[in-house]
Amino acid sequence: MPPDIRDFSAVDIPYQLVAQNIEAYQDTPIRWGGTVIAIENEADFSFMQVLFYPLSRNGYPQTNQAGAGRFAVTTSEFIDPALFTKGTEVTVTGVIKQSIERSVGNKTISIPLIAAEAIHLWPASYREDNLYWNTRYRYGPYPGYYSYPFFYRRHYDPYYWW
Repeated sequence: MPPDIRDFSAVDIPYQLVAQNIEAYQDTPIRWGGTVIAIENEADFSFMQVLFYPLSRNGYPQTNQAGAGRFAVTTSEFIDPALFTKGTEVTVTGVIKQSIERSVGNKTISIPLIAAEAIHLWPASYREDNLYWNTRYRYGPYPGYYSYPFFYRRHYDPYYWW
C-alpha cells in the first residue's frame, strides 16, 4: 500500500452503512476508493465525485466488482482535471463530514462527503488484476520457461514432445 494512504488510521465501514445513515458516521476516518466521475475546482477548494469500489488489501479499488454508489471528496488543494480524468482509479483517506445532494441526469441523489487527508492517484499502468498474472505466471515455473524458443511448437506438436 502506498505510504500516503497506508499511514492513516481508518475504520473499515461498508459504503452501504454510511450511505443509509451518514449522521451516525460523521467525523469517522475512512479509506475508500473508486473511479473518478467528475472534478469541480472552485477558488478555495476542489471537489471530486467518485464511483465507490471496495479496496483490496493493497488499497487499490477492485473495479472488477460491482460499484456500490457515489461519494464526494473535498480538499483545499487543487485537483488537476488533466491528471484526474474520468475513469482513473483513486484511493482517498479522510473523514466523513456530511451528506450532500448532487444531480445525476434529472434525479437528485444524496451522497457522502469526505474531507480528504490524502488522495492517491493510481497510475494508468497499474492494474492489480494483472499483477498476480505478471508476478506469478509471467516467467512460468522457472525463468526462461515461456521464452524458450521452441516451447510452443514442442508443446503442441506431438512429434516434438519430450
